[in-house]
Amino acid sequence: MTIIGDLLGNSPIGHLVDHARKVHECVELIKPMIEGLIAEDWDWIEELQHRVSKIEYEADKLKHDIRDHLPRRYFLPVNREELDGFLQCQEKMADYAEDFSVILTIRKTRLHEDLHEQFMEFVTQVFQVSGTLLTAAVEFKNLAEVSFSGAEARLVLERINNLGEEEWKADKLARKLSIAIYELENTVSPIDIMFYEKMLLKLSAIANEAENAGDYLRAMLRK
Repeated sequence: MTIIGDLLGNSPIGHLVDHARKVHECVELIKPMIEGLIAEDWDWIEELQHRVSKIEYEADKLKHDIRDHLPRRYFLPVNREELDGFLQCQEKMADYAEDFSVILTIRKTRLHEDLHEQFMEFVTQVFQVSGTLLTAAVEFKNLAEVSFSGAEARLVLERINNLGEEEWKADKLARKLSIAIYELENTVSPIDIMFYEKMLLKLSAIANEAENAGDYLRAMLRK
């Protein structure tokens, strides 16, 4: 590579989007896992857990590849720390999705019927948050290929702002679901309550990290 090429390097943003897609694949499998939990199909849950683990591993390899191939000198199209912060948030999303899948396989915890609808609603919203982040990342990549200004930049900022609203909706559903869980404390075992709460916390963490990733996108865009 020439000296100029070594200084400029290749933009890593396209690879960030590849990583974001892989992370979203992990999140995508949460809904069928909840459906398997409701149906008490433990074999199906086990199979899905293996799939999530495999995809998380693939995402992890992509992450390392991105970091190994970042330009080592000065000219990146975005701030290096903010880029790495975005990547870390995405990494945590995949990790939390895998953690959630493992929780479902540790113990055959039956989900109380009073929680079926609320868990499904919450999972759907978490998926919406992750999907909004992925869309924002794709639009950010397209914008980076042209410039970081103009009407297109405002549209990406609007998408990122929508991400915050979607996470807020997820947060509201999480609080509602948490209340519903503890209303069952005299009906189900304390261990069941503990596992419901573990599930809830991992799902909430996915939505929270998606919003954090959006904040890094916003910071990169505004630079």
